[in-house]
This record gives sequence, structure tokens and C-alpha cells, in this order.
Amino acid sequence: MALLFLFMFLSMLSSVCDCHPQSAGSMRSMAVSNHTARKGSDVAAEVAGYADVAKQIIDLAVFGAAQNRSYKRLADFTDTIGNRVSGSQNLEMAIKYMYNAMTQDGLNVYLEPVKIPHWVRGKESAEMIAPRAKRLAILGLGSSVGTPPEGIKAEVLVVQSFDELKQRASEAIGRIVVFNQPFVSYGETVAYRAYGASEAAKVGAVATLIRSITPFSINSPHTGLQDYQDGVKRIPSACITVEDAELMWRMAQRGRGSWSDSQWEPRLCRMLTPSTQWLRYQAGNTLSSGHLDSWDVGQGAMDDGGGAMISWEALSLIKELGLRPRRTLRAVLWTAEEQGGVGAQQYFDLHKVNMSNFDLVMESDLGTFTPEALQFTGSDAARKVMAEVVKLLAPINTTKLEAHGEGTDISPWLKAGVPGASLHVADSRYFWFHHSEGDTMSVQDPQEMNLCSALWAVVAYVVADLQDMLPR
Repeated sequence: MALLFLFMFLSMLSSVCDCHPQSAGSMRSMAVSNHTARKGSDVAAEVAGYADVAKQIIDLAVFGAAQNRSYKRLADFTDTIGNRVSGSQNLEMAIKYMYNAMTQDGLNVYLEPVKIPHWVRGKESAEMIAPRAKRLAILGLGSSVGTPPEGIKAEVLVVQSFDELKQRASEAIGRIVVFNQPFVSYGETVAYRAYGASEAAKVGAVATLIRSITPFSINSPHTGLQDYQDGVKRIPSACITVEDAELMWRMAQRGRGSWSDSQWEPRLCRMLTPSTQWLRYQAGNTLSSGHLDSWDVGQGAMDDGGGAMISWEALSLIKELGLRPRRTLRAVLWTAEEQGGVGAQQYFDLHKVNMSNFDLVMESDLGTFTPEALQFTGSDAARKVMAEVVKLLAPINTTKLEAHGEGTDISPWLKAGVPGASLHVADSRYFWFHHSEGDTMSVQDPQEMNLCSALWAVVAYVVADLQDMLPR
């Protein structure tokens, strides 16, 4: 039996195992048998018995010899490799880097082949050419087709919602649709990035420019994946900055007023993006749960280099203290998460036959800022166990257990009924930098990463060492 750690990108597996021989299948798993159900008081007493070892882990990570180590590892990794888009040479370098580094750390590391997509970005540009010239900062969206070599020059239709687009469908024919949707939340607003191109194409648009999915901007565009719908014409799609989207919206509103105002309506835009294609490459998967890939802007430090590093760090902390859990701990560094969890899905398909051995899957993919809680999805009985486990985090004031553990890479396991957890951090600034040139080491803080590493290691070790697996 094994405990599977799911963090972010990479295609390789590393583990800390108990001292009993394990089959290859069981080493890739996480625990999941429920023998005799024990009384809650018995479980609470068992978990409370880990208070001293939890404090040892926390002291080592936050105050001891391992202080700031996860931050230093992340800085060296991102400064050396840079961004790591799926299928790129940089991602291959990242996989080799992490394989060597984790092997030198004394962990059992192996690569698992997966087939992943690769999208090629070229030079891209957009400008408003009437009623005045203004260059727009843009980032093409992942999987977008390119414009013709000469680009696209067309009139503009600015809307704030899909509903408004439908109401003004007759005006969209032959135009570039600009979406200026307000930011509500990432989960809700990202629909415009994902489906904007197809919705605009349905009403005859020739291209889309979409306001970046962020609550804060300093004229910075944010990229990400968009999803063409089957049977709908594929048109070029890119994100523009919040500032430019709002500018064109204001100008459009004036243009819908008096005749004298109409001269200030944004009438023409030119957009040029290169022809692109999806290719498929082979790479590998690493278990500890964060994803190793990133978009092709910034350094991928926050998304999700931090998640990958605290997953590695958790194993390092446990190993340094000489701890040997009953079940295997595995750190997985997923690949092609940004393309929809491609590597994680292939891992699930390959290993779901051993699902009964999976005890808990964990993923960190919303930054490694100050931890506030552990999010958990599982049965009521499992939740009671986890509520006792997080009490061990009192020294770092993170004893709250919340509902809804989540993560792209662990979602197949959660849907199959395997208990799952995710890291809830003080993430109010996360989407300021998400998928943009701003995702660099400058947004990371070593002390915050120490806390995240400590939490990750304590939860992983205790759950892996409990007498019984989490109840399904």
C-alpha cells in the first residue's frame, strides 16, 4: 500500500517507502482498506500520539537546518530552467534536472512515459488602428490557430458577456469580438477564455480578443488554455490587458451615443498571430503532487514550481528525520497539467487497477503563500480522521479543515472515490500573476514556503503511518 502525493508538473516519480518489500503496483498506490472500524476516540488518541513527531517536522522545516530550503531549490530550478511549456526542450531539461536532484537527495526516483501535447507560440501582435493608433499587449491562447500571414484587419464589436454577444449577434459577422467581461472569480470568469472563440465564431466573428482573467493588472496580459468546440470554425484568440479591454469598452459606449461621439468608437483592429499546431511528445511523470510544466511566460515559479518543490521537500524532511511510514509516500511531478491534466489522466488510466491501495491524494496548485487550511474531499468518517490530523499543525496555526479538496491532477482519483486534499493558502494575489510574465521568483517568500512544506510533510507522514487507511 502507498500514499500518493500529487503536486504539480513533471514526469517522474520519487518515493519514501516503509521497510517492507512492495510490488511495483502497490508502490504506485495510496492506501485504501477499511478493516474494522475503530471508535473515533481511539483514532483521535492515535493521531494525538504523533504530536512530538509533527513538531520535529515543523521545527526542521521552519526553524532548523531545512529552513528556506524549498525556496532555494525553487529559485535554483526556475532561474536555471525558466518556463516549461508542455513538450518543450525546457520541460525536458526540467525533468532531467529534477530527476538528478531528487536522486542525489537519496530518494527512489523513476520516470514514467506519457504522451503530451505541444503548442508552439510565435511572434504575435495586435493594434487598434481607428479611431487612433494604439498597440495592444497580447498573449495568444494555448491551442489557438494563427491568422493568415498578413493578419486580420476587421471592425470591432466590444461586449461584456456571452448574453450580450447573443443579443448583438448580427453585429458580430466579419468582426473581431472583444470580450470585456468583469472578473467575478477565476472559476466563473475563465469560461470567456475557454469558450470565447467558439461562441464568437458561432455568430460569424473572425477573431477574438479576451480581457485577461485577473482581478488586478499593470497592463499585463495573461495566457492560458482555450477549448475549441467540435463542429465550430476555429478562429484566432488572444488575451489582452484589463486596461485595453476597458479602454475599448468606454470608447464603444461613446460610439453608441450621439453622432459626434461615434468618431471615438474603436472601429478597426489588426491582429497578427502565427500559424500554430499541436504536436505530441513523450515525456514522463513524477509522483509527489505538483505539476512541473508551466506556460511559456514568466518562470512558472508560483504555478506550479512551488507546489512541486514542497512535494519534494516533504519527502526530504521525512527522510532526514529517519521516519519510515507504514505505507509508501510518493511525490508526483505531473506533466501537461496546463493542457488539461494530460499526464495525470494517463497515470490514472494506467494505475487505477490498484485503486484500492490508494489512501490519499494531495495536490498543491494555487500557490505556496501562507497556509490557511487543508481542504479535504472524502467520507464523513475520513473527514473526522483528517480533522484530528490537522490539529497537529497547531504550532504553525493551521488547524482548519475545509471542504472540497481539489486539483486538476487529482480530480480523476477524487471522482473515483479516493480521498483527496489540497492546500488552501492566502491566495488573494495568486491571479495577479497567474499565467503571465509576472509569475517569477519575486512573488515567492521563503518563510511562507517553509510553512507550506511543514504542513505538507506532517499530513503526508501521519496519514501514511496510521494503523488504518482512511475510510472510503
